[in-house]
Amino acid sequence: MKVLLLVDLQNDFLAGGSIPVPQGDAIVPIANQLEGCFKLVVATQDWHPANHKSFAANHPGREPGEVVVLKKQPQTLWRTHCIQNTRGSELTSSLMLNRVNKVLRKGTDAEVDGYSAFFDQDQSHGTGLYEYLKERKVKEVYVLGLGTDHCVKATALNAVSLRFKTYLIEDACRAWNFKPDESLNAIDEMREAGVHIMHSRDLLQTSKVG
Repeated sequence: MKVLLLVDLQNDFLAGGSIPVPQGDAIVPIANQLEGCFKLVVATQDWHPANHKSFAANHPGREPGEVVVLKKQPQTLWRTHCIQNTRGSELTSSLMLNRVNKVLRKGTDAEVDGYSAFFDQDQSHGTGLYEYLKERKVKEVYVLGLGTDHCVKATALNAVSLRFKTYLIEDACRAWNFKPDESLNAIDEMREAGVHIMHSRDLLQTSKVG
């Protein structure tokens, strides 16, 4: 069994959102096409309480982009985003949800961020995705979404560390690139960890992959 992971295709990360990923909207049509290649599709949502400590607004005198320490982990501060039950946290209406089998929420603990679809940043708390995939005998994980340099990277690295055969669908991802070459460096890091880098056409040119 194979799974397609759609990482954080949410309004706050798209045009008009609080921290839009450049050209992020361009990958939604690709995601919709790729859903048809899989029997199992999981979408993730950042789902933060308003008092989340990754928000610069919750650290008086601090600005987005500064780094603090949360639970002994370095934490980049963000503009407030993906607050639970707000429009910004919703999956984009452009995403076809009829083929999505499960929507998994992450980043729900106000004390620690949750980039990966599998674990919080301090690795102490799992989201339940690993157990969900193992129950369905998933062997291969295909990852796309936003942003390449943060949540996508963390998800792919966790997937390969959990011994799933892991693929990054490169053209179906976009990055913030807050630092020069951050996206390229993220892809290199994933490749070195054992993630296979591929293009959506490699899936779309074949029949249903599982």
